[in-house]
Amino acid sequence: MNLSSGTARIAVKLHKQVSLVRTAEPMLAEELLARKNLSKLVAGRLSDTVLLVRSEEEDALLDELRRMGHTPRVVR
Repeated sequence: MNLSSGTARIAVKLHKQVSLVRTAEPMLAEELLARKNLSKLVAGRLSDTVLLVRSEEEDALLDELRRMGHTPRVVR
């Protein structure tokens, strides 16, 4: 970071064609990431409660969440 010139560079990663999974608690996001079938569908993490999922994997993720007994709310 170059502070002497008055400008700072911030690393930015742009994601296209992704869905967000928001959990109520950080521990639930950790639980999802710990499951092999779900972790391979996750493209990244925005925060301790928000996961990025590739759009083409959205249906597979929803199916897996339902198999786990969760009732995901989908907002389009």
